[in-house]
Amino acid sequence: MKKILKLGLPKGSLQETTFKLLKKAGWNFTVSERAYKPYSDDKEIEALLIRAQEISTYVDQGVFDVGITGKDWIQENNSDVVEVCELVYAKSYMRPVRWVLAVPEESDIQSVKDLDGKRISTEVVNITRNYLKKNKINAQVEFSWGATEVKPGILVDAIVEVSETGSSLIANNLRIIETVMESSTRLIANRDAFKESWKRKKIENIGRLLQSSILAMGRVGLKMNVADKKIDGLLEILPALKKPTISPLSNGDGCALEIIVEEKIVRDFIPLLIENGATDIIEYPLNKVII
Repeated sequence: MKKILKLGLPKGSLQETTFKLLKKAGWNFTVSERAYKPYSDDKEIEALLIRAQEISTYVDQGVFDVGITGKDWIQENNSDVVEVCELVYAKSYMRPVRWVLAVPEESDIQSVKDLDGKRISTEVVNITRNYLKKNKINAQVEFSWGATEVKPGILVDAIVEVSETGSSLIANNLRIIETVMESSTRLIANRDAFKESWKRKKIENIGRLLQSSILAMGRVGLKMNVADKKIDGLLEILPALKKPTISPLSNGDGCALEIIVEEKIVRDFIPLLIENGATDIIEYPLNKVII
């Protein structure tokens, strides 16, 4: 019997970033612009593109064995799934996103305590109601079908909206008053599927390689040579994921050092390496960092 893992992938804002991440991890998916069934170079995977909002429900029901979606939608749908691992990436930034409570700039509302008897619009109705309940606030929460950011001050008193940078809220003259929750992407699995040995091993391997690809993003490798008498001084300034790899040169004249560093520091760090005796410096990109 052919072994198949049914995978739910997010269609929409996360799609391109997710496909790029999967490619770095070793899985190539291709899909035409209007199609919903991507094809993988892994014959053991059958994938389907659907909205991230729905994936946890279908994983919970067993329609998918595994899926990629946000922690927010797992909570919103009250889905009973296995959270295999966290994958900290969003559509633009490699960091969690926030669901925030926002009001018009000119509003008198300063905190959730001022929302008693008010109206709130959001896509995450359950998350918002739970947040209000925790704060002992009785407000009306209505589902938003879209264009949520234009509603405050016109149709509702406040909104709970997802934000990566806050720039879109500012552009709509909105003010963030509280963070309702932080959310990051998760690899999730159906509980029954995760009990099957083959599926569990496959799912865990996908998670491991996805995490290693995320860890590699924004980092590069540096190789360099250094004379023996310069090694101790150079080691004192080296940032690294772990201790640097040091190998003696074949001619006996010094050592080769190899480290992993954040790419953003390289432009300022290379002159410092040279000043401290490093020569023949090579920078190279990383696909995965498995620790």
